[in-house]
Amino acid sequence: MVVSKTELFDEVFQVRANLFKALAHPARLQILDFLAKTKTCISGDISEELPLSRTTVNQHLKELKDAGLIHGHVSGVKMNYCLDLNKIEEMKKILGDFLDEMQLLENIQCK
Repeated sequence: MVVSKTELFDEVFQVRANLFKALAHPARLQILDFLAKTKTCISGDISEELPLSRTTVNQHLKELKDAGLIHGHVSGVKMNYCLDLNKIEEMKKILGDFLDEMQLLENIQCK
């Protein structure tokens, strides 16, 4: 059995890395921001909101769906995209915990 290098790390770090990877592109951040600001599910073409092709936007939507940050539901011939509010709250906790752990390093002096 082949083990990926990612699997050598603690599960907590793997979860964080997968989530942070989903956030690691400005298009995905803009999609999340757009959905949050509209405060509703969006029907239709989100690519009208971004300076990218529809195909590229769809790839970013897939990354966000795979991370669980949004869901897409078919409605007739259109897709409705919504934030997964539970996952967004989980993300806030994961990021907050990570940043709190990093604050511990403030007291360490490099020599």
